[in-house]
Amino acid sequence: MTKKILTVDDSRTILSVLLQTLTSAGFETVQAEDGVYGLEALEESDPDVIITDINMPRLDGFGFIERVRRLEKYRAIPILVLTTESDPQKKERARKAGATGWIVKPFEPTKLIEAIGRVSA
Repeated sequence: MTKKILTVDDSRTILSVLLQTLTSAGFETVQAEDGVYGLEALEESDPDVIITDINMPRLDGFGFIERVRRLEKYRAIPILVLTTESDPQKKERARKAGATGWIVKPFEPTKLIEAIGRVSA
């Protein structure tokens, strides 16, 4: 069965790179341009893994992760943070909000695919 990945990022360039990387690896991909749209897409797509940025308008990645974790149906879904941020305090805040892993942009496609495999096994 093909795994479905929800990607949430306000950068069209990153969304494009993620789409190409994930579809090439055989994943079905659903995209959202911020946390608000991410929550809408979550309900519609029922993904296996979520990849989210931190710095986004309207609803940032921290708020998005916290809201996802409040939904019983999605409490256990793996959430990978993909961001330019490398501050240990932000990593800890994301972990406490419910993030499963942290990847710093720019990313190596193979490392991202490996991370998805680890968290969704």
